[in-house]
Amino acid sequence: MTPPTMILEDAPSAVETLQRASGLVAPALNDVVARLSPELQPAIRHHLGGGGKFVRAGLVLLSAAATGAGEEGAVLGAVAIELVHNFSLLHDDIIDGDTERRHRPTVWAKFGVGQALIAGDALVVLALQLLLDEPTPERTNAAARLASATQAMIAGQAEDMAMERRESLSVEECLEMEAGKTGALLSCAAALGAVLSGAPEGAVDALADFGRHLGIAFQAIDDLLGVWGEPAVTGKPVGSDLIRHKKSLPVAIALASQQVPERLRRLLAGDLAGRDVEMVARMLEDCGVREATMAIGEAHLQAALEALDRAVLVARPRAELVAVARYVTARDR
Repeated sequence: MTPPTMILEDAPSAVETLQRASGLVAPALNDVVARLSPELQPAIRHHLGGGGKFVRAGLVLLSAAATGAGEEGAVLGAVAIELVHNFSLLHDDIIDGDTERRHRPTVWAKFGVGQALIAGDALVVLALQLLLDEPTPERTNAAARLASATQAMIAGQAEDMAMERRESLSVEECLEMEAGKTGALLSCAAALGAVLSGAPEGAVDALADFGRHLGIAFQAIDDLLGVWGEPAVTGKPVGSDLIRHKKSLPVAIALASQQVPERLRRLLAGDLAGRDVEMVARMLEDCGVREATMAIGEAHLQAALEALDRAVLVARPRAELVAVARYVTARDR
């Protein structure tokens, strides 16, 4: 198997890898949307027209290539994972009240809540239909995995919403929620191409673990940006997660720490605006919360990379998996 420190000089960068994934998947995604009701297509095409990084699609293609198959044979799975991902975005925008995504009006803001809801519903069902059009053992297995991951993602979102009303929360509870909310679909993506190519179970499991840990690391960085991100870069207000009382990883770390002063706990429980948000962010950083959040993200990134060592993988796509993992956990938006 490829050593974790091995670097392939001719391997493309993560950006190039994801651009290649976009080139393969975006046209197929556009084509499959034509199967939906004409009444739904304007809203869905508006949403998809905003673009995206195609990280999950890229993982599907790379997992197929890493287990010795061609990426083209995994495009179907990549389209299915993107349909589910975009279903979640359509509904998340309603839940969060976000009126803009990727510098465009969100679907609910432009077309109405009802249209956004049924558009999301249509996408998630279409994903399963796509895989089951030809119910081979590999496709059936892939559909079952995708359905399970979608249920885990929805459960994680429900837990996230419920946690906003809680006064206390452990770091372990927060990480378990994030393993569902973000880790489940990334885990599925990282294994789906291998499943469709009929790869050995050990390789599929290793790739799934890679994706699960990557999802938690990804969410840790997202949580960090929700408190300390620059609005000009993230497109969100300063301390957006603090304002919305989200029990993100930094807040969970703070609530579980004996070093956090009682004043900070009271501020976290109250309504924040303006300078209060900036003050709380500074207080959290002074208490070591930012550093602790980064450490958890780095630990899960390392666990993701170590999971790849459990399988015999083709060197070049394995190197691309590593590059994509490092790229998405070093982002600023």
